[in-house]
Amino acid sequence: MIVVKGTLQEDGFSILPSVFGGEQVEALIEIVSKIDDDKGVRSRGGVYAVRNLLQLSAQINELAHSVKVRSIVDEHLAKAAFPVRGTLFDKTAGANWLVPWHQDLTICVVDRIDVPGYGPWTKKAGWCHVQPPASILEDMLSVRIHLDDCDESNGALRVLPGTHTRGRLTPELIEEKRHSVAPISCRAQAGDVVLMRPLVLHASSAANKAVHRRVIHIDYASSQLPGGLRWSVALTC
Repeated sequence: MIVVKGTLQEDGFSILPSVFGGEQVEALIEIVSKIDDDKGVRSRGGVYAVRNLLQLSAQINELAHSVKVRSIVDEHLAKAAFPVRGTLFDKTAGANWLVPWHQDLTICVVDRIDVPGYGPWTKKAGWCHVQPPASILEDMLSVRIHLDDCDESNGALRVLPGTHTRGRLTPELIEEKRHSVAPISCRAQAGDVVLMRPLVLHASSAANKAVHRRVIHIDYASSQLPGGLRWSVALTC
């Protein structure tokens, strides 16, 4: 498998091969498989995502704070960072979906407090989500731990490199970038880690192969929030 590694600073993504060994991957699969299905988000009868992963699994919370993962984060973020959200994604024959080009623009907080520059607000899985200023998102990093081999056949992440440097993009700019920037598929093997800036434009196709594509997605931030707003993990850390 040919892997395009990317440069986080310039491209907005990077692929780190073989961060986790086979036994570690199997252990992580066992951990996430024990999370009750009723905690997940369903589509067409299958669970395709588990939100609030750091709150639901003490072991994944420990992983997010582990030396192995924190050393990767510390190497790529200039400021001291901390985990703020965890999600498990999976694509199977029973839970398969297409994600259009977008930026990750929302953060998860404990309570809604109306602060200038923060909004609009939504609620997902019982937690408040809000769009913060771009400066908050620019100080964030997403760590995607792959538990299965992943390529175009089972919905690999695709990115438009370099699109993380323009802040929030309007729909018109997103459309322009779709046609002016060549997409890259983040092919990965089980145990690889994909790093991604939330503001880089990314998408994924529906899988055409009935196999798992499990990814533990952990967001890290390095900025505290103003006006009494608290990151959701403030209740568990």
